[in-house]
Amino acid sequence: MQTSQKQNIEIYNSLSGKKEKFTPITEGYVGMYVCGPTVYSNVHLGNVRTFMSFDMIFRYLLHIGYKVRYVRNITDAGHLENDADVGEDKITKKARLEAIEPMEIVQRYTVDFHNVLNTFNFLPPSIEPTATGHIIEQIELIQTIIDNGFGYEVNGSVYFDVHKYNQTNDYGILSKRKLEDLIHNTRELDGQSDKKNPQDFALWKKAEPTHIMRWPSPWSDGFPGWHLECTAMSTKYLGEYFDIHGGGMDLKFPHHECEIAQNKAAKGKDPVKYWMHANMLELNGARMSKSTGNYINPSELLTGKNNIMSKAYSPSVVRFFMMQASYRSVLDLTDNGLLASEKGFNRLMEAVNGLETLTPSKESSKNTKETLAILKSKFYEAMNDDFNTPILISWLFEGVTIINKIKSVNETISKDDLKDFTALIHTFVFDILGLENNSASNTGTDKLSGAVDLLIKLRQEARANKDFAMSDKIRDELAAVGINLKDGKEGTTFSTN
Repeated sequence: MQTSQKQNIEIYNSLSGKKEKFTPITEGYVGMYVCGPTVYSNVHLGNVRTFMSFDMIFRYLLHIGYKVRYVRNITDAGHLENDADVGEDKITKKARLEAIEPMEIVQRYTVDFHNVLNTFNFLPPSIEPTATGHIIEQIELIQTIIDNGFGYEVNGSVYFDVHKYNQTNDYGILSKRKLEDLIHNTRELDGQSDKKNPQDFALWKKAEPTHIMRWPSPWSDGFPGWHLECTAMSTKYLGEYFDIHGGGMDLKFPHHECEIAQNKAAKGKDPVKYWMHANMLELNGARMSKSTGNYINPSELLTGKNNIMSKAYSPSVVRFFMMQASYRSVLDLTDNGLLASEKGFNRLMEAVNGLETLTPSKESSKNTKETLAILKSKFYEAMNDDFNTPILISWLFEGVTIINKIKSVNETISKDDLKDFTALIHTFVFDILGLENNSASNTGTDKLSGAVDLLIKLRQEARANKDFAMSDKIRDELAAVGINLKDGKEGTTFSTN
């Protein structure tokens, strides 16, 4: 379902610190770049939340008729262990520890990344470029920065001169940090002696003799700095000025701050119109950390093979849980929160499935007609308000209420209104939120339905024979295993927890 209605979207712009009306640079088109993973380990659940937020945004922009070029990169070289340009390359280190080629590490965890995102029903980006596939573009960009006076070479490495840049620009414009404060809070670290100033960052690093991943350049055999790759790839595929740049809140400084500086140093202009940042995912009220044990990966959450959660949760329940919070708010992953989301998700799916069983009337009741008009307006209003999925979901449950009223014959709906209402609900539940109907796709559903239907008939026979003890026993035993019976005017239906 597409809408021809023009939508007025407001986006929270991290650069200005406020919501702004979204006006694409080119009418009808949106260019969006999101920083992807560094593929040296299994994808973190917090990263999944970030990418899920931008998947939802991508889906909504497509729905309202924009042609979107969504670029999400793969970092397969150049990301050192420390933001101060010291330590090993993360991929090289993992390869050395496992005694295999770095590109085997890249392949293994890129496949894992794609598998996890597919499990959570992500749409693929339009382009997924890699850092190693754009070495030439990065070298050319470094040379431009040097020619413009903002880069300098020392012993085969090239650094960005933050202090010189800050004389005519604002290094800290995105993160709202002042260079003077950064200078005051910076300690000199070993291995930084080549830099003019500790705040300078690497554009190109000369490779040590033992460093496997290296490329020839005018300055040395080496590798590009981590910040540089996104500048090179975003501008190559989206132009020197594009609509949306997204990523996790942790990337705002220094990564995105450095991207702005590199673009302005090379091109003389701000690269992005709207900066968007997704917030963190916590676990039981604390930061996720492998070292403290407060950590759970996607597969552990989905299989239940962990010591943190009481059970396994389906991908759509996890997605529903994440969509119940604004992408800009910190979200605390807890067992109680997931259990509540599972109940809400099942209630929503029960109502969605119930749309197919509704019997249309000659015309819709006045309340039904008014409610459907309000719901459509409120769905779009929520999404246009900085993609406010929690408000959208609250209005979806207003839709659940009207579905149940029609099912119980307290309200009526016409054939045409039922068709439009079904399309509207399916659009926002499946196409925009990206949820999947687990019960519909479960191969065991038909067998379960058959077995429960048989028990419902036995219960009806028991009630007809005034054997209320047996009737209650069937109902209570089913409830104990998560199957709830609901008696209505049209008979008995069931739902699962």
